[in-house]
Amino acid sequence: MPSQLALKKRIASTESLGKIFKAQEMIASSHIAKARKVALDAKPYTDALNDAMLSLVAHTDIDHPIFRQEPDNNHVAVLAITSDRGMAGAYTPNILRETEGLLASLDKQGKVPQLYVAGRRGVSYYKYRNRDLEGTWEGESDHPSVKLASSISSKLLEAYMRPAVEGGVSELYIVYTEFVNLVVQKVRVLRMLPIALVDDEGGEIRDQINGKKIEHRPIPLYAFEPDAKTVLDTVLPLYVQSRIHECLLTAAASETASRQNAMHSATDNANKLIDQLTLEENQTRQAQITQELTEIVSGADALKKKK
Repeated sequence: MPSQLALKKRIASTESLGKIFKAQEMIASSHIAKARKVALDAKPYTDALNDAMLSLVAHTDIDHPIFRQEPDNNHVAVLAITSDRGMAGAYTPNILRETEGLLASLDKQGKVPQLYVAGRRGVSYYKYRNRDLEGTWEGESDHPSVKLASSISSKLLEAYMRPAVEGGVSELYIVYTEFVNLVVQKVRVLRMLPIALVDDEGGEIRDQINGKKIEHRPIPLYAFEPDAKTVLDTVLPLYVQSRIHECLLTAAASETASRQNAMHSATDNANKLIDQLTLEENQTRQAQITQELTEIVSGADALKKKK
């Protein structure tokens, strides 16, 4: 059985950790409302731009990179959005696990993935394993800015628009965590480019990847000014940046919620451990007192017998 001194040291250290966990939980609680609001406020704009992009694709038949997948190009880009800081439970490990699964699936399909990582934890993970990274971004996982989204989208779009002979990619995937509510956050894999549309049996046009309905037939006529290619070239960077920014924002809200939940659980576990150690300390002290009393009584009995 540990000594009282050792138990007191463990209780003191656990109490210190409990205070840290509680402080982190309170900080996350103060940030979650704003992070959730920012993520939800950005969604209508992104959805509107996404619907506009899908409508443009549905009503044009020109050969454009938005919906063209080069059959001879097996290089694809994968962006993993992780966190910069720890103490968020399984937030980053879940993203890394999903990313590894996606990379393995792409390898089986004979494709060559090019990995891009946002977040210090993910960057450290892959650098430790000597994985080649085409691009990294650190320092803004919990407060992603438009500048960060623009930097990421520019690099990914440049890789997508680059010819295959120059190392360009034919597909673009994003692995991120979707914020559902304060308790539930789900890791998602989004294939953002190229956009693929199919006609279902009900006469509806849907996004092949997301299953999103565009509209019913008959299809209206669209006039493009100055021309369809110029319009698509203008909308494509906005589409990519808005989708990436939305993913960054919902990932930031998910990270904050995960950190709050993790720190709440850690605080509860610390309190339970303190109670357990305190009980063990009391038992140790009682056993020590009992032993001292037994020694005193035994000594007194021995003196009586000598007399």
